[in-house]
Amino acid sequence: MRIVIALGGNALLKRGEALSADNQLKNVRTACAQMAKVVPGNEVVIAHGNGPQVGLLALQNAAYAAAETYPLDILGAETEGMIGYLIQQEMGNQLPIETP
Repeated sequence: MRIVIALGGNALLKRGEALSADNQLKNVRTACAQMAKVVPGNEVVIAHGNGPQVGLLALQNAAYAAAETYPLDILGAETEGMIGYLIQQEMGNQLPIETP
């Protein structure tokens, strides 16, 4: 069966939680542990949002006055890549190694 999982950015950085890399990684681990349960025997596609992450990066970007700010589309691409990397790494940790 083909399954699409949509993981919102708010699942990775929760409201009221400190906006830290450690909290985000903890939440990615929790989400991936659940998503890994549906992978065996299925084709799984994982999509994800990045709202809180891009907002945080935009605030950090604006706070650094020594350099010109990056446009929002580039900040969005940076956070999408970061989240994809975190999910891929953790799914690799959760799932057994496949051999051909």
